[in-house]
Amino acid sequence: MSELQRWIDSYLEELTRGNSSVHTVRNYQADLEQFVGYYSRGGLNPPEPKDFDQLMLREWLADLYSQDLARTTIRRKLAAVRSLFDHCLRQGVITLNRAKLLTTPRMPQSLPDVPTEEQTNTLIDEIAKGTLERPSPERDLALFELLYGCGLRVSELVGLDTGDLDMAEGWLRVRGKRKKERQVPVPRKAMNALRACLAARSPLDGEMAVFLNHRGHRLTDRGARGILKMYSIALSADSSLHPHSLRHAYATHLLSAGADLRAIQELLGHASLSTTQKYTRLSLNDLMRVYDKAHPRA
Repeated sequence: MSELQRWIDSYLEELTRGNSSVHTVRNYQADLEQFVGYYSRGGLNPPEPKDFDQLMLREWLADLYSQDLARTTIRRKLAAVRSLFDHCLRQGVITLNRAKLLTTPRMPQSLPDVPTEEQTNTLIDEIAKGTLERPSPERDLALFELLYGCGLRVSELVGLDTGDLDMAEGWLRVRGKRKKERQVPVPRKAMNALRACLAARSPLDGEMAVFLNHRGHRLTDRGARGILKMYSIALSADSSLHPHSLRHAYATHLLSAGADLRAIQELLGHASLSTTQKYTRLSLNDLMRVYDKAHPRA
């Protein structure tokens, strides 16, 4: 095993001990294996972490660009390598993280597609009617109600435990990115759906997850996405809807109704207000459409 691979294994073990998501560890592992592979071509031994210089890292980054990878993919691979060298820096293996000197590819400024209030409510109302024969209709409705009614990330939704619910006061304790916790209010319809979900819940012994699969275990991120897509296609013929669409809708519809941007930031669990401000641009687009349609001088 090369010295570089040994430090990659050490870093991945640190991620696992730090309770990083399985998804993050899996992606970083794949990215770092490709990083080692680039420097192992032709049967060569890859450099040790201390031997990397700026030129070597730039050549690797240029190779990523030559593959016509999406900028989001390149940014993730660069983040994985930077984090690896941060780990080596903490362990005293290197004295400077040269990967941090590389220029991060800029992301194009794109706005997310957001369903309208009418589209969102029509879909959830159709689910509530129970027209589709499903083994866990109460769970499915609660899933939609919480994604839209509370603006949760899908990872936050499936990560909810029964101990995170304050049914009397109508609050959720949500664990967001980097294990940061926040309190989120639950609207009336979502609370009713949640009560029905809990009443129909059949967990295995010791399972504390709110949302369960058909075996009584915690519902996975992938399972939740599949449920959402199935309903969206079956009831509205829309294959583009995903969990984050409902989170975007939550924020956009609150903003359109006059909610304060900083309050929305807290509700969403954004570390930076700039992340939340993209919903301002969405709202301005809505205003421009109204203006173009209604103003006599438009």
